[in-house]
Amino acid sequence: MYLPSLKSGVDYNGNGVDDYTDIMLGARQDAINHPTYDGSWWATGYPPENIGVCSDVIWRAFKHAGYCLKDMVDADILARREAYPLIERPEHQIDFRRVRNLRIFFEKYAVKLTMDIHAVDEWQPGDIVIFGNDRHIGIVSDVRDMNGIPYIIHNGGQDDREENYLVQKDSQKVTGHYRWDASLIPGDVLKAWVE
Repeated sequence: MYLPSLKSGVDYNGNGVDDYTDIMLGARQDAINHPTYDGSWWATGYPPENIGVCSDVIWRAFKHAGYCLKDMVDADILARREAYPLIERPEHQIDFRRVRNLRIFFEKYAVKLTMDIHAVDEWQPGDIVIFGNDRHIGIVSDVRDMNGIPYIIHNGGQDDREENYLVQKDSQKVTGHYRWDASLIPGDVLKAWVE
């Protein structure tokens, strides 16, 4: 089933590709790299490209669109400490790699969308999806099954990192669905990726 993809009105990194597509393509690049599933901490916070977990797909996808998700999450934790009740003290090497923290961040700054997987036109490439009790996270693909349900790009250590995860019987329930629309976000929240 073909459904047209929604395009963002923002091209944050100025590369001629809209943010939604850039985020999806960044997630796909992570899937192609097929990093070994490993949640170890790194001094810089960033694991090398050949290592990662589900949340690493997200910051890498945002990096592809020109955003530094780590800096945005770290700044939000400092600014809204009460919103992150499970953080006793900020740990900049890992806070942005925890799904529970990403949920809090996206609940505040992203557009909240349906969790009904059968409302297929409301699922667009580049959307962020959280599963279960903040146990897993992924990015919506531009690939759809014959019923229009989109594939999810994610890393749970599985062989195929872009798959029809929303309908798999062993997949977790969708508990969050978000779209990053930078045009609706205060400019001081947005942080650019700097090499």
